[in-house]
Amino acid sequence: MMKVKLNWINPVLEKEFRLRMRTIRSPLSILAYLLAIGLIALGFAYINMNHQQAGVLSSARSSELFYFLSGTQLVLIAFMTPGLTAGVISGEREKQTLNMLLTTQQSSGTIILSKLFAALSFMVLTVVATMPLYSIVFLYGGVSPAQVAAVFAFYLFVMVLFGAVGIFFSTILKKTVISVIATYGFVLFIFGFTALAGMFFANIGRTGLNEQILGYFLSFNPMAVLISLMVPDFAKELFKGHTYLQMWHIFAGVYLLLSIVLIWLSVRYLRPILRRKK
Repeated sequence: MMKVKLNWINPVLEKEFRLRMRTIRSPLSILAYLLAIGLIALGFAYINMNHQQAGVLSSARSSELFYFLSGTQLVLIAFMTPGLTAGVISGEREKQTLNMLLTTQQSSGTIILSKLFAALSFMVLTVVATMPLYSIVFLYGGVSPAQVAAVFAFYLFVMVLFGAVGIFFSTILKKTVISVIATYGFVLFIFGFTALAGMFFANIGRTGLNEQILGYFLSFNPMAVLISLMVPDFAKELFKGHTYLQMWHIFAGVYLLLSIVLIWLSVRYLRPILRRKK
């Protein structure tokens, strides 16, 4: 029993939690995050309430607030997660503490997963702190608890994806600045390039817009998949010939495999590979 506990609560994870949670930057970061998303949500609700005769949100407007709040939170997650993970290994290398860490009894997998888990735990805490804002949506109706649960599960998956990308670049690249740039480049790629490429290839041909081709490209776009989770008819319009195919099926399958491969590569290349002498 003690052995299992030590495998989960290891010195690397304990150190990461203490360094991340005991500094003043952590509560200030959560406060800034809540202020940003709170002001956006309340501003959206205030503007729409002024256009209502009774001065309250209708169920339709409440659904729009949920869509707007969820999309905003996804953008903030895509902005914050790379910053938390893209320097966890390269930062140790720049401080010249990585070699000391590698001489401990902790395996490469334990080091990588502990740092990834500590960074994602802070991000999960930040997102969970925004849950009271969703009480505005439940107050006026228009959104089911299943939709909210699906959105938060999607947030968690996106965090793992961006975290795996960030820790991979942090492992193979020596400079934190370069690692951060590469990670944000990947984020911009899957948010921007997938949508632009989908619209480009979907418009090739004489038959007009090919919605199915557009759907396949948008299945790699986090914002499009989030919309399909909130509005199921969005995916049905794109995949008219496949009634059981959802955008999140493709997104989860491909990016789960990518995350596993990137974490494995991070573990593989954390320690110097010694070449065998002939």
